Amino acid sequence: MTPWREKTSGFRVALVLGGARSGKSRYALSLAAALPPPHLFVATGEAGDAEMAARIEDHRRERGPGWDTVDAPLALAEALAAAQGRYGVILVDCLTLWLSNRMLTANASAADVESACRDLVAVLEEAATPTILVSNEVGLGIVPENHLAREFRDRLGWLHQQLARAADLVVLMVAGQPLMVKS
Repeated sequence: MTPWREKTSGFRVALVLGGARSGKSRYALSLAAALPPPHLFVATGEAGDAEMAARIEDHRRERGPGWDTVDAPLALAEALAAAQGRYGVILVDCLTLWLSNRMLTANASAADVESACRDLVAVLEEAATPTILVSNEVGLGIVPENHLAREFRDRLGWLHQQLARAADLVVLMVAGQPLMVKS
C-alpha cells in the first residue's frame, strides 16, 4: 500500500475541499472507487439551465455505471440517514450547492439554515457508511460585495469547520493535487 493510500483508507467521513476546477470531484471519485460497491452518489445540484444540465451529465459520465443516484437539493441529512448501512460508500457532491439551495429556499430563515446544518453534522457524526463530502472552499478570495454573498461565505466556512471536526479525513485540492489537512 502506498503512503497516500494508507493516509486515505479507513475513513468514516471525508471532506474534500477546493476551488473551482481544482479536481475535488475527481479526487472524491478516486476515494470512493477504493471502497466496495454498491456506491451511492447524492446530488445536490439541479439543472436550472442548459449549462447546468450539461455539467450534471458530464459528472454522470465521469462516474460511469454502477452508481445509484439520489437527488437531495434540500433534504441532504434525511437522504444520508436513509442510506446508512445500505451502501459501501456514499459520495455527496456538493455541499456548496446544497447550502445555496437551503439559503435561497422561499421563507428560509437563518434559523432554518442553521438547523439544517446542525442536522447534517449530527447525521455524519453517527455515520456507519463511509461518506465523502465535496465542497468549494470560498473563503480564500476577496470579500464579497453584497450581504447575501458574505452571509453565504460565512455560513459555508462555519459548516466546513463543523464538518472538519467530525471528519476523519480532510483534503484540500489545489491544481489537481491533494493536500492532506487531516488524516
